[in-house]
Amino acid sequence: MQTKMTARTLMIQGATSDAGKSTLVAGLCRSLVRRGLSVAPFKPQNMALNSAVTADGGEIGRAQAVQAHAAHLAPHTDMNPVLLKPNSDTGAQVIIHGRAIGNMDALEYHAYKQTARAAVLESHRRLSGRYPVVVVEGAGSPAEINLREGDIANMGFAEAVDCPVILVADIDRGGVFAHLVGTLALLSESERTRVQGFVINRFRGDISLLQSGLDWLEAHTGKPVLGVLPYLHGLHLEAEDALPSPACGESVARGAQPAGGEGKLSVVVPALPHISNHTDFDPLRLHPQVELRFVAPNETPSPADLVILPGSKNVRADLDWLRAQGWEEYLARHLRYGGKLLGICGGLQMLGRAIHDPHGIEGEPGNSDGFGYLDFTTTLQPNKQLHNVRGVLAQGDVPVSGYEIHAGISEGAALQRPFAQLDDRRDDGAISGDGQIMATYLHGVFESPQACASLLEWAGLQAPQSIDYHALREQNLERLADALESHLDMPRILQLLGVKT
Repeated sequence: MQTKMTARTLMIQGATSDAGKSTLVAGLCRSLVRRGLSVAPFKPQNMALNSAVTADGGEIGRAQAVQAHAAHLAPHTDMNPVLLKPNSDTGAQVIIHGRAIGNMDALEYHAYKQTARAAVLESHRRLSGRYPVVVVEGAGSPAEINLREGDIANMGFAEAVDCPVILVADIDRGGVFAHLVGTLALLSESERTRVQGFVINRFRGDISLLQSGLDWLEAHTGKPVLGVLPYLHGLHLEAEDALPSPACGESVARGAQPAGGEGKLSVVVPALPHISNHTDFDPLRLHPQVELRFVAPNETPSPADLVILPGSKNVRADLDWLRAQGWEEYLARHLRYGGKLLGICGGLQMLGRAIHDPHGIEGEPGNSDGFGYLDFTTTLQPNKQLHNVRGVLAQGDVPVSGYEIHAGISEGAALQRPFAQLDDRRDDGAISGDGQIMATYLHGVFESPQACASLLEWAGLQAPQSIDYHALREQNLERLADALESHLDMPRILQLLGVKT
């Protein structure tokens, strides 16, 4: 039991991107909460297209929302005060304290960093005032020497708030000792001193074969290895940004069910260049009766029962990309042979007659013709719609919940046949007259068990199973926390947090 605690911040930084920072922070939040501690997650600056709507009506990275759930908290904008949502190779929408302030290219944002830094420190002060423990996730690697000036995402933040750092590296990628030692070598002396230990992630095999390397690492650096986490097969937590691996040509995604099998519903999703909130499809990836595939660039999409056009951070550019990739012809053939088509958020906008962006919200101002399957037009507006919503599907009257993150306002006759009726008396989306096409602004519709089963039945799956995605997430968080308790030096981590037990 806790006897005394002082307010402390602990930061998890990675030797590389995708080293396991998000997962480790989520696991620590759940482990600390199980010990009776009040803890909040925090990420100063995040670059991601997977986001979530917070309890205070803002927008943060999806990973921080998952970490909040791990800590038994409602997601709040202070947990991720700076969110960058790329809309081109060199530019991004900048979101401060949950609200979009505009688009910036890399040089503009570099000049803006001092303002962003103030927002980061303000949010951290507020969280520290409310929660005795704050667990922080860094971004990318602290050894990116070209990004060190004005850094607010890694060591720049750690130095500003004077917090200890744990460095995590992924052994499954190979070169784990080079990653850790090389990262330390590129830090300043004060930053190296700040690193209190290492965590090695995703280890497979006999730990005794690794021991000589661990001994060398501790002797060479003078810093302890705080734990070696095993590769947790099938562990699923929402991704911060990267698409599941089938988009990279692999046959099975990490944590997904194997493709194929008789009686499964076939679902394809184009891997748009600016795809956003692809976590919408996680419940389908994990569904035992569904075979879902992200179709990579220059890959011919196979016949499917259901095609889903996903969200996009640059709808008009991604619409052009779909046409160049031959998707317009594919969709016409798919519908001609009786396939079902669903558009989510940006995908909804693509299914209408036109998309207007007079203010240049997502790129250069202009207009684009949509696919024209539904009779409405969309105009992008400066003020983004951010809502957590509940309601019922118009087809079947089953409960559904989700969240809206979009700048578009859609108007037209097709919206008189809505996809869902929401509790705030609004209608959402549209259904075609023949019932073959559906469109919705709601992200997360497949997370509602009854709604997911209803939509899969509409798409052609006979006797769909009801899958409780939120319960699966809870099971995975508990499994992750169990692994941390078994494989990390938790007494040392508690000591770094100033917790006495």
